[in-house]
Amino acid sequence: QVQLVESGGGLVQPGGSLRLSCAASGTIRFVYDMGWYRQAPGKRRELVALISPAGNTKFAESVEGRFVISRANVANTVYLQMNSLKPEDTAVYYCTAEIKGSDNAKNDYWGQGTQVTVSS
Repeated sequence: QVQLVESGGGLVQPGGSLRLSCAASGTIRFVYDMGWYRQAPGKRRELVALISPAGNTKFAESVEGRFVISRANVANTVYLQMNSLKPEDTAVYYCTAEIKGSDNAKNDYWGQGTQVTVSS
């Protein structure tokens, strides 16, 4: 059974920084793209950032230049460094990963979500 466990959310003032982490565990043969989505109250879940195994990245326009995504392939972990945070970044952040497990099938997995609140 593959699981994604997130950590690092919390309350931060506008202009501050937070770092989210997400570790995949279980029987894993290969981890493909990893990334983060977020969902604010009353809004649809939206892509924040993605990173390929080779380190190629994709960002939402709203976070480009402020957020950095990285990964540690050996540890099956993805990170999201969030800088210059704005109140509109407030949301539940979800980690996601495309993983080939023990059955050799490629499936999408999601974390439980971590709350990020940007407020003074």
